[in-house]
Amino acid sequence: MNTLNALVDIIGRHVPDDGTYRCALPGVTLIRASSPTMPMPVIYTPTLCLVAQGTKEARLGETAYRYDAANYLIASVELPVMGSVIEATAERPYLCLQLDFDMTALSELAIRYPSPLTDAQASPSGIMLNKTPPELLDAAIRLASLLDTPQDIDALAPLTLQEILYRLLTGPQGDIIRHMAQGESRLNQIARSIIWIRTHFREACRIEQAASVAGMSRSAFHHHFKAVTTMSPIAFRTHLRMQEARRLMVSDAIDAASAGFHVGYESPSQFSRDYVRIFGISPARHASQLRNTS
Repeated sequence: MNTLNALVDIIGRHVPDDGTYRCALPGVTLIRASSPTMPMPVIYTPTLCLVAQGTKEARLGETAYRYDAANYLIASVELPVMGSVIEATAERPYLCLQLDFDMTALSELAIRYPSPLTDAQASPSGIMLNKTPPELLDAAIRLASLLDTPQDIDALAPLTLQEILYRLLTGPQGDIIRHMAQGESRLNQIARSIIWIRTHFREACRIEQAASVAGMSRSAFHHHFKAVTTMSPIAFRTHLRMQEARRLMVSDAIDAASAGFHVGYESPSQFSRDYVRIFGISPARHASQLRNTS
C-alpha cells in the first residue's frame, strides 16, 4: 500500500459516513463526502487541509483555490469562504484531514528554528496552496494511524504534530508560516482586525476602528487587508453578513427582510442587491432552494 492509499484507508475506516467529524487526535477533523456538494459558506480558521482523495474548491471573494491529494491548503487567518467538494463519488469519496494550528507550539518552533528571511512587514495571502511533499504526507499518515492505537495518542500525537508544524515551517512557504507565529507581523495585525470585524459585522462601524485595532493608518490598513483577504474591509464585512443571513433563512426559517435587518441592513432592497451580487440569486429564492435540498 503506497503512502497516499494508506491515508485513504485510515480516514475511510474511521469516517464511514459523509460529514465532518472531530476525532481523538488533538486539533484534527476528518471529512468525507461521497458526491460533489453545493458551495457552502464557512469560516476558515488557521488550518492545514490535507486531502487524501478527491478535490475541493474554496472561493475567497473572486479567487478560487482548488486543492487535492497533490496540493495542501493553509488558511493563515479567519476567512469567510464558499467551500464545495467538486470531485467525489461513492467509490472514491472525498477524504480530508484538517488540522487546526496550535499557535503556541508554532511560535515555540519558530523561535527554536529562526530564519533570517522572514519579513514581518509583508502581507502574505490568507490562503495558500503548495505541493504536498512526501515528508509531510508521511507525518500525517503516522498521526492518523494513531486512531488505530488510541492508547498511544497522548504519548505520540504531540511529537507527530510538532513534526508536521516543523515540515511546514521549513518548507517552501515557511516564511508565511512564520508570519502566523510573529505577534506583530502584518499578518497578525490583520488577523486582529478580522476578529474585530467578525464581532461587529452587524454594526454600522467605521473602518477606521478596524484600522485602529490593527494599529495601522487607514491607507496602510486597506492595502494590507486586501493583500491578505483579497477583499476590501467593507466587502469582507458584507460577505460575513451574507453568510449569516443565509444561515438564518435556512436554519431558523426567517424571511429575507428579517434576515437582512438582523445582520445590519436597514434597507431590504440594498440587502437583496448585495445578496444577489455575492450568491447570484435572490435571498428568498436561494433560501427556498437550500431548504428543499437539505
